[in-house]
Amino acid sequence: MRANLVYGTKTKHAYHHYVLRFAFYGGFMPDTSSFDVVSDFDRQEIVNALDQALREVRTRYDLKDSKTEMDLEGNKITITSDSEYHLTAIKDILQSKAIKRGLSLKVFKFGKIEPAANVRYRQVVDLQKGLNEDLAKSLVKEIKANFPKVQPQIQGDALRITSKSKDDLQKVIQHLRGKEDDLPVALQFTNYR
Repeated sequence: MRANLVYGTKTKHAYHHYVLRFAFYGGFMPDTSSFDVVSDFDRQEIVNALDQALREVRTRYDLKDSKTEMDLEGNKITITSDSEYHLTAIKDILQSKAIKRGLSLKVFKFGKIEPAANVRYRQVVDLQKGLNEDLAKSLVKEIKANFPKVQPQIQGDALRITSKSKDDLQKVIQHLRGKEDDLPVALQFTNYR
């Protein structure tokens, strides 16, 4: 009787081991892979680029007396200075610092230069984040036309791309990277699994 209990335990253990292996190696795992297409930026790098730009403005001989301020609130930067000419120079400095920090210039959407109080000028810069609905729909259409075995799906301000073939997913990424110059925002590819 005792031998049967031990044997029974071993059989039960072997069965659980088989079930775990089956689940781990694909029996219960989804047979599709996916990744997300997003448009985002590293906020800390924005802060660093602003800090570097402001330091350069305050030490540069032609800008140091301009009383320039750069304020980051939410997804907007407000730049104020004493002339339109100085705002144009500051824009160039900010863009060069952003490039050095690995930020795409597509993140920055510069508004019009407007007069502000105390004989000053202001420019608001919107920080672009997320895929708007029109862009997301056009990307879905583009992916479906070129990759019929891939399923793109809009999820908020991002796209989820799924496929049974990881090779197809890699081809979609390469295709979208080739189109980036024509897009109004920078793309990133995340959550690849």
